[in-house]
Amino acid sequence: AQLLESGGGAVQFGGSLRLSCEASGHMGSRYCMAWFRRYPGQGREAVAAIDSDGITNYADSVKGRFTISQDKAKSTVYLQMNNLKPDDTAMYYCAAVQTTSPGVCLLWETLFGFWGQGTQVTVSS
Repeated sequence: AQLLESGGGAVQFGGSLRLSCEASGHMGSRYCMAWFRRYPGQGREAVAAIDSDGITNYADSVKGRFTISQDKAKSTVYLQMNNLKPDDTAMYYCAAVQTTSPGVCLLWETLFGFWGQGTQVTVSS
């Protein structure tokens, strides 16, 4: 599968953005899709994940502010980000992995085999 992110940009403190990740190619009927972010000079940090049944999982740092959702007809996963803070400034990556059983997607970077190129989010104070 190939993943293409879009929707990043610059926004002020307290603003909102919606990221999109369109998947092309065969993902199978069961999968996990997730968003990670990378701060300059650091490794990737998990943000949120959703499985093919719509079960979601969030990092504590974004709970209540970010919402992950999907449109299966469009093969697209979204990340709605509200009340953005300067600490949310990072490169955001979409990731995917085929799975064989239902359940919560773990927010482990090593589980995901497909990655997008990333989209930059910049939040100014």
